[in-house]
Amino acid sequence: MPGTAHEVYPNAASAVPPVALRNQLDDILSGERLTPVFQPIARIRHATLLGYEGLIRGPDDSPLHMPEALFRAARAAGRGIELEFACCRAILRRFAALGLPGKLFLNISPVALVASRDDHTGPPGWLAQAGIEPRCVVFEITEQHDESEGRHLIEAVAWYRAIGLRFAIDDLGEGCSSLGRWLDLRPEFIKTDRRLVRGIDGDPLRQQFIRSLCDMARVTGAQVVAEGIETEDELGYLAEQGISCGQGYYIARPGPAPAGALAPEVAHWLGGRAARPASPLSPGEADPSDDGRALRLLRRAPSVEPTVSNLAVSEFFHANPQWHTIPVVQQGIPVGVITRSALIERFAQPYQREIFGGKPCSLIMDDKPVIADMNTSLTALSRQLIQADGYGLVNDFIITSSGRYLGIGTSQDLLRALNDLQILAARHANPLTQLPGNVPIGRRIQRLLDQRETFVACYADLNHFKPFNDVFGYQRGDEIIQLTSRLLADSIDPERDFLGHIGGDDFLILFRSEDWEARCRAVLADFPGIVDGHMRASGPGGDFSQGYMAEDRVGHRRCYTLPSLSLGAVRVEPGAYDSHHQIARAATEAKAQAKKQGGNALFIDRRKAARLSRIV
Repeated sequence: MPGTAHEVYPNAASAVPPVALRNQLDDILSGERLTPVFQPIARIRHATLLGYEGLIRGPDDSPLHMPEALFRAARAAGRGIELEFACCRAILRRFAALGLPGKLFLNISPVALVASRDDHTGPPGWLAQAGIEPRCVVFEITEQHDESEGRHLIEAVAWYRAIGLRFAIDDLGEGCSSLGRWLDLRPEFIKTDRRLVRGIDGDPLRQQFIRSLCDMARVTGAQVVAEGIETEDELGYLAEQGISCGQGYYIARPGPAPAGALAPEVAHWLGGRAARPASPLSPGEADPSDDGRALRLLRRAPSVEPTVSNLAVSEFFHANPQWHTIPVVQQGIPVGVITRSALIERFAQPYQREIFGGKPCSLIMDDKPVIADMNTSLTALSRQLIQADGYGLVNDFIITSSGRYLGIGTSQDLLRALNDLQILAARHANPLTQLPGNVPIGRRIQRLLDQRETFVACYADLNHFKPFNDVFGYQRGDEIIQLTSRLLADSIDPERDFLGHIGGDDFLILFRSEDWEARCRAVLADFPGIVDGHMRASGPGGDFSQGYMAEDRVGHRRCYTLPSLSLGAVRVEPGAYDSHHQIARAATEAKAQAKKQGGNALFIDRRKAARLSRIV
């Protein structure tokens, strides 16, 4: 219910006579005397704002000011659904009036959601009146036992999802039906009960529960929102575990006019913690959740100010044999490095210790160190090291976050991580084409989503491939698949685009090239000639331009043409989709439409883009 999330209030209305409460409730509903407040929800991994949860307050001078008393009185008067509808309308109007960014999370009970379909306006009307697109709203299904469970709730969710609304299960873990509802509704978001978060940094049982919940969320494509974060330690632990989103007093308290972004201190703190691995990794160990970033190599190394003496640096190296490099940092910004070998070499020369020992280390530091942002890919970092003057893949490098010093990385860790990534890539590559398979495809899509990139997901599928295999044999079928993979690989820009092999005769291209449509049409234009040429050069002989006879799936013989190619494309704008599972479904649907056209065809799903263009 709007306004009830994680708020516990004294029973201020208990001393007020029931008749008086009913009168005040009448006054609140008839006069729309409801005050919305909004609590920010953070994207923990990216230190940005996901959106807000809309909450509600009654009049300040009323015993029904707090939502617990307000909704209790409404339910007692048989007006609970009426109040929920009024709260939703008020929150939507205020959200639009404030011009707040991101998504709006609205609490609603199952019985109210089902009943809203019978309302003469309902959510579509509320959204239209407020001028808010459905894709910006997430309905949080609250935990209640009522008659709307089961088929009616599933039908209501499916109906509203079809018009663009999204859903969350609220307070997962609070009631007995949450997990069953998750299975039935497959929501886009899962919001944990605050009791699972309280003290999680020191409670192994809570930690295991959250890890299990995250595992289930990954399977269903849902994002986890951890509610009730009230301490730095709780937020720190959740960030290290890779929790997508968070909400709570430590991030921001509810307010009538919240800021349009996270507080700078919260955003900066998250920026240094959000991308850390979800489980302890040794420096240089590849994390299978991405393709390798410099942060994976981070070693928390001490640093010195430029004014520290060279003798002090020498004493540090003597006392800490494990460190071979010490960064020189001024007001949080790295300005140079001193290596153990360079310092020993200098002090070994006559009188150098006596001349420079008491002087600032800035005089002898390397003022052109290799510096990499924590999000730099490992391949880009290796190129940077190779191109560095006099550096090569031998010395350590500095890792930063938004230009500020985090620590160092070593060349040994980098080489080990690159090797691990090659092994991971081989493990998940398609054996026939050596292209990335389903696991790296999913990771690449999710990373583009997390980085809020605009791209096009293009599903490629061969038509009439099974009868071709049946007639000409699996070897000839494999050759056609390899030809297709080479044609698609030649069509992409390897610096911007990505090609993966889903399996069988299915491929997926992630285009960031602006001329992606022209590239697709060039593929379709070239494909018939490539297949025909291959059949003439290595086929069994004969002219197959008019087709060949083969049995269909029910055993009837019919004429088939040589394989053709269907391309289904979906343009993905930031915020249009929440997970790679949703994009996979949309691309599959687009491919199905392309196959209905017959022959070599391209179908472009412009529905999402059209909805987005109306917003702008």
